[in-house]
Amino acid sequence: MPNISQNQPQSPKTKKRSVRGLIVTMWIVFCAAFAGLFLFLYLVYNGVVGYMPPVEELKNPTDRFASVLYSADGKEIGRYFVGTGNRVYADFDEVSQHVIDALISTEDVRFEEHSGIDMRGLGRVLFKTVLMGNKNAGGGSTLTQQLAKQLYSPESSGLLARAMQKPIEWMIAVKLERFYSKEEIIKMYLNQFDFLYNAVGIKSAAFIYFGKEPKDLKIEEAATLVGMVKNPSYYNPVRQNERTRQRRNVVLQQMHKAGKLSDAELDSLSALPLKLNFHRVDTKDGIAPYFREELRRMLRAKRPERSNYRGWETQKYVDDSIAWETNPLYGWIEKNPKPDGSKYDIYNDGLKIYTTIDSRMQQYAEEAVAEHLGGDLQKAFFREKRGTKGAPYTTDRAELSEIRRNHLIRNAMKNTDRYRAMVKSGASREEIDRAFNTPREMKVFSYSGSIDTVMTPLDSVLYHKHFLRTGFMAMNPLNGHIKAYIGGPDFGYFQYDMVSTGRRQIGSTVKPF
Repeated sequence: MPNISQNQPQSPKTKKRSVRGLIVTMWIVFCAAFAGLFLFLYLVYNGVVGYMPPVEELKNPTDRFASVLYSADGKEIGRYFVGTGNRVYADFDEVSQHVIDALISTEDVRFEEHSGIDMRGLGRVLFKTVLMGNKNAGGGSTLTQQLAKQLYSPESSGLLARAMQKPIEWMIAVKLERFYSKEEIIKMYLNQFDFLYNAVGIKSAAFIYFGKEPKDLKIEEAATLVGMVKNPSYYNPVRQNERTRQRRNVVLQQMHKAGKLSDAELDSLSALPLKLNFHRVDTKDGIAPYFREELRRMLRAKRPERSNYRGWETQKYVDDSIAWETNPLYGWIEKNPKPDGSKYDIYNDGLKIYTTIDSRMQQYAEEAVAEHLGGDLQKAFFREKRGTKGAPYTTDRAELSEIRRNHLIRNAMKNTDRYRAMVKSGASREEIDRAFNTPREMKVFSYSGSIDTVMTPLDSVLYHKHFLRTGFMAMNPLNGHIKAYIGGPDFGYFQYDMVSTGRRQIGSTVKPF
């Protein structure tokens, strides 16, 4: 009887059935996966899985804008904001078309065609970036998805958390496209992005980097800012000029590819150096900083309570009580709630505050103080105190004993941030004294600009005590409008306001009056 091999070839009909079964199985798996993905996205869209902002929040995203102060002659003189909140609102028609063209050409060339998710872009990422390992193939996130991330996505750590965050951003993007026009999405995106150096939003960025309004940005300037969108820290035009210039040229090439630039424009603009007109912005910078701080204090003042004032502040309590009753500005935030009953926030509500300060008079006043104090009196005071044991205080023992002088120095130490921080951390007196007598690198004030030096914190306290203080205020006697206001030589280093809070007697200065 012949042996029958166990590996006998299958018949054509059997092979056909096997292939057909495999194809059916693959289709079942594919359809199940597709249905699973559709169900998952449906659950995400409706907030069952992951976080989905309420519809009302999507329709009215919470936006925070700095409040801007203007002088009587229409100049911006400062802003109120905290942290990285230096965002000032810019409407769509207040932004140069070059910025819009550069942004769409570089970040989302099919922005006008999709409804939040660019399927072609996702396909490119899947095949070129994931499967073929081409890191230069570009990303798949649309501008709407990037906006969704800016508005609603917290920082994620780990691959799994980020993988979960992506579909949530997709669904938020789809909803944003339902509620907003393309122009509104662009506007929100440009108002949200953080360009570093307190340049949050396109309006702040245009001023800080180029000293301009966003509508006045040139093509190469718009391309520079849009180039930063990829990674503002890596493409930092202040620290990495050449690297950022190359990134700017990539943006220009994308604009050329999208038909927004001619060959000649691309060549000429790419050859330009990257030039900035950089303005570092801080709440302490700008003109009239003492006035702005006093105005902030008045706006946020609460109804005076005697228990909140020290014994020697009786007159201040009386003055503040009268101001509360008679001055609409004093306690404005407490007296003027929003329509919903909540209170205004001068750091986040984007208020526009118009003052009586004349920017030209303020500038002249600040120059006069710098010239008179810094150019004449301060030099004479330094000469007088040079080499004297009692400096910066009087050397007359009848006026100031050694014990009293040491007490004043100790009090000056206690008024520093360093001392308060060390006390809060539980440091002993010996540890604090050691820290104040250990030399370290620091910046100190001078009338020609901050000086980088090495000295002990105690010596820096005494050094700054050498500087003369002054107060300067010009007022229109017909209506009480304050036109110029200087509370000291430099608000960054000397925040004690000699106009509003100075307690020294005026002495012989009253005689001319």
